[in-house]
Amino acid sequence: MNSAAGGPRPAPTTLTALFFKAVESFDLPAAYLYKKDGAYTPISHRETLERVRRVSLGLGAIGVKRGDRVGIMSENRPEWALADWACLGGGMTDVPIYPTLPAEQIVHPLNDSGASALFVSTPEQAAKAASVRGELKSVRTIISFAEPKPAGADLTFRELEAKGAALDGAGKAAEWKAAALTVKPADLATLIYTSGTTGLPKGVMLTHDNISSNVLASANNVKTTPGEVALSFLPLSHIFERMGDYLFFSGGVTIAYAESIDAVPFNLSEVRPHYAMSVPRLFEKMYARVLENAVSGGAVKARIFGWARNVADRWADQKLAGRTPGGFLGWQYGLAQKLVFSKLKERTGGRLRYFVSGGAPLAPSINKFFYAAGLTILEGYGLTETSPVIAVNSDAAFRIGSVGKPVAGVEVRIAEDGEILTRGPHVMQGYYNRPDATAEAIDKDGWFHTGDIGVLEDGFLRITDRKKDIIVTAGGKNIAPQPIENRIKLNKYVSQAVMIGDKRKFPSVLIVPNWDNLEKWAGLKNIIWTERRQLLEMPTIRAKMEKEVKGQLEGLASFEVPKKIALLEHDFSIERGELTPKLSVKRRVIDQSYKALIDSLYDGGE
Repeated sequence: MNSAAGGPRPAPTTLTALFFKAVESFDLPAAYLYKKDGAYTPISHRETLERVRRVSLGLGAIGVKRGDRVGIMSENRPEWALADWACLGGGMTDVPIYPTLPAEQIVHPLNDSGASALFVSTPEQAAKAASVRGELKSVRTIISFAEPKPAGADLTFRELEAKGAALDGAGKAAEWKAAALTVKPADLATLIYTSGTTGLPKGVMLTHDNISSNVLASANNVKTTPGEVALSFLPLSHIFERMGDYLFFSGGVTIAYAESIDAVPFNLSEVRPHYAMSVPRLFEKMYARVLENAVSGGAVKARIFGWARNVADRWADQKLAGRTPGGFLGWQYGLAQKLVFSKLKERTGGRLRYFVSGGAPLAPSINKFFYAAGLTILEGYGLTETSPVIAVNSDAAFRIGSVGKPVAGVEVRIAEDGEILTRGPHVMQGYYNRPDATAEAIDKDGWFHTGDIGVLEDGFLRITDRKKDIIVTAGGKNIAPQPIENRIKLNKYVSQAVMIGDKRKFPSVLIVPNWDNLEKWAGLKNIIWTERRQLLEMPTIRAKMEKEVKGQLEGLASFEVPKKIALLEHDFSIERGELTPKLSVKRRVIDQSYKALIDSLYDGGE
């Protein structure tokens, strides 16, 4: 079987209609939660509605018209959502900008989209925008979420709301709502500039129907209960978290914003969420921390952990096979939960129903570990161009190692070369001002070419690699690097791993060590150093890292095993252009940045 499809597509609608329906249906005292003066503070549905209306009217007051583009450059916070809803209700198209981008990289999306206004979050973001304002061709107004008004901003969010409040007289609420509901499903909701791995970012055109159909379709798989809580910490400038927040809002789930990515572990225990969207990196770090705690706690603790993991693994095998574990195994599993896994659950707040994972492949071994521990991760798959969800696991259809079945209205087909193609209401309208790129991505029959390689098994989609990421060695061997990199990153001494070897004699791998664990090991071995670079040059350290990496590669074909390993001092970064804002590796940039080091691996051959 090389094709699959979800159920019937949801009826066309708009994000604006979903907004009003949620506000009227749930009327919760806490639509949003945000940290203020050390405590989480609620914003009710009623306050949300009023503030959204006033921001929308305020945008009109400063000359932003229906159909205009508005940039949002901010970390996750309630003002991000309020500005977004205000733009959508006013018939405007918002343009999210990653707040981590350097100043020179915000110019293209703002100019290409023709944004007339820009929301910024902090004095730092205002200064960034101000530093390139002379290059911004269409931005007339910069609006700061921060108070008081920072240098570089024209007015604050509160001042914008005040302008809207001055227009919010008798009968205005009904008038504004009626106008907001004239937005059509085919109207452009957002322009999201994909980071890409080469060239200038392309503006993905997503309509109200693209995203709202995806929200309604995904809600069939990712089921929620009104009044429960979701923790939001992935960037809202990326469609994954943004669509997830729409799903939670439309389902009456309170959205709590994490203070920062670094604060997520603390905020999990504070908010005690029922749901959270994440990328695999969080689970990799949690997994590594659990293993490290087990090993460092002494021989008895390590033995208890090993026993509990073995029991949980056997329990998971039974559950995944559709059976109900009972008897002695059920009793053992209950004890394992009490002694070991309850502590892991407590770190997530103790109420978590599930995580949703996307953005990159999740190692099946990590997913199974969390499932066995009693924490379900619903892995899904999609792209910015597909609004984003193509497929996602659910309670009813759950298979570790897959990204689930296609959601309602979505068709999936595997091309002859293994590429995943998809068609349906979720597929973008095209790339803004890029007809050639659009024609290359979407064929005449409406199939979007994802650039990913995968297979369909019993209707479940499994991703095997990126089409453009496949390494072809000089000997003609094809190697899929992502699964191998994921295996290597399971090791507690590894932070990042990138395979190279295209058109080379053999594959190699660049490794950034997990410095916390490597430095602890070096200390136990009485190794003396003052700088990390010194450690990397020591034969003992190099031998240790080579042993750890190669220990992860058992079972691979000989041509897939990296023959050489290079150690790097610093993590790959967005700022140096080595990672996209959603943390995908830019292999070509890394090949260029580390060319001398990479060439040295092949001097003399092997």
